[in-house]
Amino acid sequence: MSKVLAVFGATGQQGGSVVNYVLNDPELSQQYKVRAITRDVNSEKAKQLKEKVEVVQGDPLNRASLETALAGVHTVFIMTVNYFIPGGPDIQYNSGKTMVDVAVEKGAEYIIFSTLPSVKEVSGGKYVFSLFDVKAEIEKYIRGLAIKSAFFSAGSFMDNFQSQTTLALQPAPDGTWVMARHFSPKTKWPLIDAVGDTGKFVGAILANPDKYEGKTFCAATALYTTEELIATISKATGKTVIFKQISRDDFKKTLPPEMADTLADYFSYIEEFGYYGPDSEKLVAWAAANARGRLHTFEEYLEMHPVQLE
Repeated sequence: MSKVLAVFGATGQQGGSVVNYVLNDPELSQQYKVRAITRDVNSEKAKQLKEKVEVVQGDPLNRASLETALAGVHTVFIMTVNYFIPGGPDIQYNSGKTMVDVAVEKGAEYIIFSTLPSVKEVSGGKYVFSLFDVKAEIEKYIRGLAIKSAFFSAGSFMDNFQSQTTLALQPAPDGTWVMARHFSPKTKWPLIDAVGDTGKFVGAILANPDKYEGKTFCAATALYTTEELIATISKATGKTVIFKQISRDDFKKTLPPEMADTLADYFSYIEEFGYYGPDSEKLVAWAAANARGRLHTFEEYLEMHPVQLE
């Protein structure tokens, strides 16, 4: 009998990738029956999902809905969302803890959690980045429970160059396009095709849960220097794209005031300590080698999803 795999965020990038991967894998599709959990079962994406899998309503801020959604599950893929409001990190931590607690209460046997590295711990307290740190705290909570678990820690999304308008490439008067940042062009970024490849990492855990119990997949195809990113975008678009290193203060002026210090600190952390810390290269290489399927390179991603520089 198939084990019920509950997937939070099933209409989003990560959860959606997990659902599609399991459905299209000959072995996993037989081992697991997917239950997609979403806050709004009437959204267009949810309606499309209903044609393929069971879709149930579950709101991380509503415990009763989770108790219904998680009844009878064996394995749960949990991801938490960011709340960009006062007290957001506390809301995210408490909602993540509730999701975990209800899963345990309902008899789940395995949790796969979408985590991120603790910027505070890796930097020895020099930097704090709540979007990452709160997920690391939830991971720590899960590790303290008796339930079996494994962790997916996504690198920087390849689509950030198109989705994050505040950090978009800027046109210059001479016809070139500029990425202006305060960090070194040698700074390295672990890149992942979130939609195309998340399922390949999580799928590896699902296919061999005992082997990967307690392990963290630092999920990325590879580490790319900023110079390599710029060269790849330039080649893919046929445009001249250049990197310009500017001062921290000048970089902050390009951002909305409410996020300027936070993003500047985040980028400084990456440059100084590495996205996953000093062992980033080794951690990413292990995860890529253990992924269940070939991962997309940044070059391939841009061929499938061209950056529009107009």
